Amino acid sequence: MTEPVLDGDAGATNGSAADPDAVTEQAGEYPSVTAVVPTRDRPELLRKALDAILGQDYPGRVDVVVVYDQSEPDRSLADDPRVTVLVNQRTPGLAGNRNTGILAATGDLVAFCDDDDEWLPGKLAAQVAALAAAGDGAFVSCGIRVDYDGRQVDRVLPVDRVPLAALLRDRHTELHPSTFLIRRDALLDGIGLVDEEIPGSYAEDYEFLLRAARHAPLVNLAQPYVTVRWHKQSYFAQRWETISVALQWLLGRYPEFATVPAGEARVSGQIAFAQAALGNRGEAVRWARRTLSRNPREPRAYLALAVASRAVDPDRVLRTLHKRGRGI
Repeated sequence: MTEPVLDGDAGATNGSAADPDAVTEQAGEYPSVTAVVPTRDRPELLRKALDAILGQDYPGRVDVVVVYDQSEPDRSLADDPRVTVLVNQRTPGLAGNRNTGILAATGDLVAFCDDDDEWLPGKLAAQVAALAAAGDGAFVSCGIRVDYDGRQVDRVLPVDRVPLAALLRDRHTELHPSTFLIRRDALLDGIGLVDEEIPGSYAEDYEFLLRAARHAPLVNLAQPYVTVRWHKQSYFAQRWETISVALQWLLGRYPEFATVPAGEARVSGQIAFAQAALGNRGEAVRWARRTLSRNPREPRAYLALAVASRAVDPDRVLRTLHKRGRGI
């Protein structure tokens, strides 16, 4: 890694890896990183996620805080001194889980990784270098490799900065929480913790992105450095009622959506689809009309109407989209 470190102009030392003092000195020149991994009943995938995090070729200190939510913790993970195992004592769900880990983190930087995802080689080194080069940046993301039923699709956002207006217009699924790396001081004193008021913690990552972009434009790498698994075990697979309520909450929390018609239509179209999947035809039609009034070209409205009329099965729609690395 050749970019300057975050808190100074010191470069890497030339010490041999066989010299413990040289290794310690080298690691001290790079910001330390704490990865927060929320988990629930996915032990095998969790261990793969931990191996990928702790196996990163990054000279600085890396540790992990694993937070169990509504499930029995595996204390044996802490046999590795780099791993801390906690139980979520805050609001049940992803938001409280992530916050438990954030507050326990000691690294200069805090990273997120879901328990069913894996960091690819070079992820940390590339992101820390990008954050250092950005100067005033506080948050860096990267592209993803979507894995669905063994089929992999790379998704990258071809920009190096993401402002708030861009996030209001489009969720940018490429900005997945397992790619987030944030300065801890900015997280605690500027951006703030993950919002625990969101119904069911759904879209907590999107709301967090919006808040982070209010703080400063997000730094982004246009390379896939994280494998993201989409599967039926995902927390929000087919939880349509939670999805609908949470997205309505989001529209109410961010009146700025009204200034970006295409963005508002995208979210209301997702609500229309969720209502259609629930079998609430009247609500689906109402939200689809609202969607089309903001953007007549929004495809989610037409998908919602097709599902509401029973011409299309909602699960089939999702399966088709997921095979292409897309979501509703």
